[in-house]
Amino acid sequence: MSQDRLPTLFIPHGGGPCFFMEEGIGPKGTWDRMAAYLRGIAGSIGRRPKAVLVISGHWEEARPTVQVGRNPPLLFDYYGFPEHTYRLTYPAPGSPELAARVRTLLGDAGIASDEEAERGLDHGVFMPFLLIYPDADIPIAQLSLRQDLDPAAHLAIGRALAPLREEGVLIVGSGMSYHNLYRFRSQFNPGADLFDQWLTQAIEAEPQTRVNNILNWTHAPAARVSQPREDHLVPLFVAAGAALEDPAYRVFHDRPWNADISGFRFG
Repeated sequence: MSQDRLPTLFIPHGGGPCFFMEEGIGPKGTWDRMAAYLRGIAGSIGRRPKAVLVISGHWEEARPTVQVGRNPPLLFDYYGFPEHTYRLTYPAPGSPELAARVRTLLGDAGIASDEEAERGLDHGVFMPFLLIYPDADIPIAQLSLRQDLDPAAHLAIGRALAPLREEGVLIVGSGMSYHNLYRFRSQFNPGADLFDQWLTQAIEAEPQTRVNNILNWTHAPAARVSQPREDHLVPLFVAAGAALEDPAYRVFHDRPWNADISGFRFG
């Protein structure tokens, strides 16, 4: 990998405001290892990005849509949590310049896109980034998923955005490699480990095999048990598309609530 090229990431963002609650989402300590991993990302990258582009599992539009606001608010898209979790702040500046570059790159690849000036950063963005870059001093823009969640389309979006990595932009897919909310708290959760093992091997494979694996992910063991709807998995496909020919590594794994959760780095 070029020394000037930033990696791309797929990170877990936890459950709601889990990192800022002493108790309430699982036993005490449930999210500690995930929080520690997120806090260590900045140091693991080794240099400060000029800006960050985040693809969250919590925003879908008919066409990929990028935030263009200069000072994006926060969108508290979780419900029923303690009052203090709705007073969290993350005043990172937006980046209309990055948004414009995103739209140019997508257009050059023949991918139609839209822009959004009012929507806030959802918790798939501000929750992990409160830990990754807590000073909120790096410009950040969010890009939506396509509503159809098509794997090939999202790989193509990632490939179109790959030049950003040479321009000092950190591309981050934010989701959860396991996202079955009905089974999360189950003491017996068959299939979570099988899907995680398959996903790790699929993503760490050589690049062309990795692409083929992503295109056929629904055939994986326990695929639909682990991802009844793949909105929290598809950000991984964008990060993988932007990885080009770079190797991939699983850099995080834990079992909160008996559900295997992994994070990946490309390059």
